[in-house]
Amino acid sequence: MREDLRPYWVKNCYLKFRHWYAEYFLRPECEYLGPWHTIMKPWYVDISGNNIRIGRSFTAIGEAGNRVEIGVWGREPGMGRVDIGNCVLMSPGSRISASDEVVLGDGVMLANGAYITDSDWHTIYDRTERAQEATPVHIGRNVWLGDHSTVLKGVTIGENSVVAARAIVTRDVPANVVVAGNPARVVKELDPEREFVTRMDYFADPAELERFFEAINREVLAGNSLWRWLWSVVYPRSRTP
Repeated sequence: MREDLRPYWVKNCYLKFRHWYAEYFLRPECEYLGPWHTIMKPWYVDISGNNIRIGRSFTAIGEAGNRVEIGVWGREPGMGRVDIGNCVLMSPGSRISASDEVVLGDGVMLANGAYITDSDWHTIYDRTERAQEATPVHIGRNVWLGDHSTVLKGVTIGENSVVAARAIVTRDVPANVVVAGNPARVVKELDPEREFVTRMDYFADPAELERFFEAINREVLAGNSLWRWLWSVVYPRSRTP
């Protein structure tokens, strides 16, 4: 990781602007957006549709070529919902698409490109209609969805389970297992008696965590020069030792 050459006050202004952008543009798209969110590059995060609830300490990481997307396209106006618990992480390119209901428990982590949907969006023989039956998706607490994994309609995943990279989940997954493959199958069992350290632990005191990182930024960036930083922006090769 390259050294951050910004003066502390420049980075602080950026963080405040980032927070303002999320509050101004993204909060109105949610039925509820909890406090202490960290939405990185929120201009690359798309939230659309009805009945989207997001708990506290939500983290989303948007990128220009890998937008984070949360969408509800209900069968009728006002229908369909996405309910995201506390301390959930959505990495670049991760997506949630709900026709009827997608629920994520506390501490769920979506790696780069992970996708969750509760619908095929059209039937095999009639490409203009959805199936009549609702097939909701429920993801348990502390579940980890690996890089470019996919969770399809009607699936329930038990708490603490891990979905391996590129796995396609087409059926229910029990708690405390690792699944892999297409279609995903159990390849390992986790020890439920062993203590899990979760994102809920990490964000147990979000106010104190925010103060900690502010102090770190203040200390690490204290000696940075405005002109040195501006020169690195104009002439990136100046960063090379």
